Amino acid sequence: MEKPLLQVKDLRVTFNSRRGEAMVLNGVDFGIRAGETLCVVGESGCGKSMTALALLRLIPSPPGRITGGQVLFQGEDLLAADDARMREVRGNRISMIFQEPMTSLNPVFTVGEQIGESLRLHAGLEPAAAQARAVEMLKQVGIPAPERRVHEYPHQMSGGMRQRVMIAMALACRPDILIADEPTTALDVTVQAQIFDLLRELQRDKGTAILMITHDMGAVAEMADRVMVMYAGRVIEQGSCEQVLSAPAHPYTRGLIACLPELGSSQEATREDLPEIPGVVPSIWELGSGCAFRARCREALPRCASEVPPLVALEGQGHGVACWLHSQAPKLRARTEELA
Repeated sequence: MEKPLLQVKDLRVTFNSRRGEAMVLNGVDFGIRAGETLCVVGESGCGKSMTALALLRLIPSPPGRITGGQVLFQGEDLLAADDARMREVRGNRISMIFQEPMTSLNPVFTVGEQIGESLRLHAGLEPAAAQARAVEMLKQVGIPAPERRVHEYPHQMSGGMRQRVMIAMALACRPDILIADEPTTALDVTVQAQIFDLLRELQRDKGTAILMITHDMGAVAEMADRVMVMYAGRVIEQGSCEQVLSAPAHPYTRGLIACLPELGSSQEATREDLPEIPGVVPSIWELGSGCAFRARCREALPRCASEVPPLVALEGQGHGVACWLHSQAPKLRARTEELA
């Protein structure tokens, strides 16, 4: 089996506050191979974006810090790399599309200058060549009149256009890994399809791996090769797109999928028609012992209150779940590296 391009092992992140220290990522493990798309799903506050920031060592410090684990990029542990090495990696070998384009773009530079900066820094392009490449990238992400728009500032663009500028910046250096945090949230379905086509083209031409964070299960079904479900800072299920969407093993995953309205229904779905997962994701101060989902789970067992379930492999190759309901299933193998 092909070795993962990026391998994350036992990643842990803690935050300090007046209430003390709390762990926001607790032993996250996963891998992603060249040309593969791994979609990370879960409610807000479950640790998806924090995982992405930790991979690039962008956790705000203080109050946060990475307290354990490894992030192996082509065998090199990025958590042990110096700052100069990380500047070489960020935006070049590993790029990220941030969730909030208005705060991620610099308001005092034109979008062309911001796209061209990474090209001048990492690709060694002259200013004129970088500007031409910026125009090309704006055209690829569907921005009209790119020759004019390249000279505009972020405040002169709509939210959807700023999001496309962020995507153009991330793709400019043709990275080995693209981390996309809700990349198409502010875009209409037509532009969304265009962006997905662009990402597939990048994968096809360069073998780029994509780590996509999303709430959109439609995007998961369209783009994902594998799916990772997170809850309260842990990975609770992962597997192929078909395994997770067609045969979800964790009660939380089943709840997420059940909340989606079905297409083709003869009657319009109402709020009462759609089941919901009761409660909310607990804060990092309220996790206590045992499974973090137990208070919201209709199938909770007594041991769920005191023991954290490990991520174990099910019979389907690459399909794993962290749930005591599956603790007696046949052929379980508690080796998370087999799931990567």
